[in-house]
Parts: sequence; structure tokens; C-alpha cells
Amino acid sequence: MAQAMRRRSSVSLFATDGKPHPLQDTLLAVTLVLGVIAFVSAMFHSLHLLSSWTGLVGILTGAYGQFISVTTRERFALIIGLGASAFGFFLGMAHGGLFGGVLG
Repeated sequence: MAQAMRRRSSVSLFATDGKPHPLQDTLLAVTLVLGVIAFVSAMFHSLHLLSSWTGLVGILTGAYGQFISVTTRERFALIIGLGASAFGFFLGMAHGGLFGGVLG
């Protein structure tokens, strides 16, 4: 019964292995925030610059987070952020792109 009394030194919401993952958690949070911003701003035609750039950065941070993620919970949340970022990026590109109207 000694194993029942084992204390968890660091509790992370997304780390199921009992070890801290600060870099992965940071990339996860950044990807989710950028995904929400890209998703919401994609609904407005005039915010295509914001949605396309935040979507692109969200895709890149999410892809790197997937590359170095350790647990399934991290990967699941990263996929949600990646999907929202990709949605915002693609609609931002359809509405005017990364430089639409600014260059040329």
C-alpha cells in the first residue's frame, strides 16, 4: 500500500505522467490563444490581416508543440488550437491574405 500514498510533486492539467512540462504547456497555451483570436477575427472581413497572421503563427507554434509533446492530453488540446488557427488562417487568406492591400 505504499504506492497509494505517493505524492505528486507537480500537478499539471495536461501532463498525465506526473512530470512538469513547462515548454509544452506554454506552447499549448499560446496555440490555444492564437487559435481563438484567429477563429474569432476570421468572422470579420476587415480583420483579415489579424486572422491570417495569428492563424499562421498559431499553426507554427502548434506544429512545434505537436513535435515535442509528451502526453496525449497535450496533443489533444494542441489539435484543437491548430484547427482553430488553420480555420482563421484560411479564412483570412480568402478575405485578403497576409499582405492584402498593404503591399502593392
